[in-house]
Amino acid sequence: MVKIYTKQGDFGQTMIYGGDKKSKDDLRIEAYGTVDELNSFIGLAISHLDEESNTTKSLKKMQFDLLRLGADLATPLEREDLEVNRINAEDIEKLEKWIDKMDEKLEPLKTFILPGGTKAQSALHTARSVCRRAERRVFTLIKKEKVNPNALKYLNRLSDALFTLARFLEKN
Repeated sequence: MVKIYTKQGDFGQTMIYGGDKKSKDDLRIEAYGTVDELNSFIGLAISHLDEESNTTKSLKKMQFDLLRLGADLATPLEREDLEVNRINAEDIEKLEKWIDKMDEKLEPLKTFILPGGTKAQSALHTARSVCRRAERRVFTLIKKEKVNPNALKYLNRLSDALFTLARFLEKN
């Protein structure tokens, strides 16, 4: 039986895919850790929605994409020997189409909106702000190391999708 604890973290270290040890506050760890936090907030939003709704199904797809993104960020780009299903342009296009589909049903935005609303909307606004933080963490990582350029693009679109969805839920 494999134990959940490794005790590596007791000394401020963690292991990334491929076996390299990194400090818990390493930029790479910060980036994919924030993506993990984002995924949890999307899960919170889902807990306030109808489990069978198309919105829930779309958000769960995003959660799987975020697991892929976490693996993508945890795996150095130069490690071509490691098999990773990285975020790609198609993932970004799917988000854009989903945003456009919702946006068609919304009035044009004329002012800033306050985050809040229902529990689901509030969780989505929180997820959006955590997504923006993840985006900043990935950008900082990009300045130091090679990273899949689609990672940053995906997070940028995802924050737009979460914002649009929060607005969409208000109208529907």
